[in-house]
Amino acid sequence: MAKPSPTTPGVKAVHFTLQGKGGVGKSLITALLAIALKRQGKNVGILDADITGASIPRMFGITTRPFGGETGLLPVVSQSGIEVMSMNLLLPQEDSAVIWRAPLLSKAISQFWTDVVWGKLDCLLIDLPPGTADAPLTVMQSIPITGVIIVSTPQGLVEMIVKKAVDMARKMDKPILGIVENMSYFYDPETNKKYEIFGASKGESLAESAQAPLLGQLPIDPEFARLCDNGAIEHYSGESLGLLGKSLSTILGNK
Repeated sequence: MAKPSPTTPGVKAVHFTLQGKGGVGKSLITALLAIALKRQGKNVGILDADITGASIPRMFGITTRPFGGETGLLPVVSQSGIEVMSMNLLLPQEDSAVIWRAPLLSKAISQFWTDVVWGKLDCLLIDLPPGTADAPLTVMQSIPITGVIIVSTPQGLVEMIVKKAVDMARKMDKPILGIVENMSYFYDPETNKKYEIFGASKGESLAESAQAPLLGQLPIDPEFARLCDNGAIEHYSGESLGLLGKSLSTILGNK
């Protein structure tokens, strides 16, 4: 196993990697975690390691290209002060395809860690593509992450795939810091009822099997889609965000 590179100067030893099945909302959860931490006064950065499917810049409405200095590439800062580096910020157009083989993808992820001048951060969140292959392997082997946050949904098929991510984290000797269940339910304000669109919640059982806390259960909220499409995810103010932030603060306090 490759030895993780030293922590980048200025970045504290708290790093989160988000994993799970494709389509569970890892990028959204990454963004919400960053926003929750920022609102608590933390200095936060996001390393978008989903090289071929980057979406973080669109969520934050970032279109500015990063520029390089003598010491490396500088991340772009969002409206609220979150540092972001993503392949989409380096492409001629955001919908340009990145058609690379695995070695190039892994190299790009490593360079986003070693060649980017991250500021003085309390936490660097890493948004990974789905699966347990080259990209997450590169992160776990080359970046000194503190632990993994697993993102899931109530669907049985998703639960099975997510358990693979849990198994990978254990085999790589990386602690699982918590579970976030996305699309847990839909709340209808007219009837004041919650509807479990994708079936009964499996968050607590998955957290128990992973021996990790359940950090939050986020609803299906049309506001997420609207704000992400408009590049305004930092304006989200739902109750679930505050609860997620409190859970995350508990973890940070114990690390």
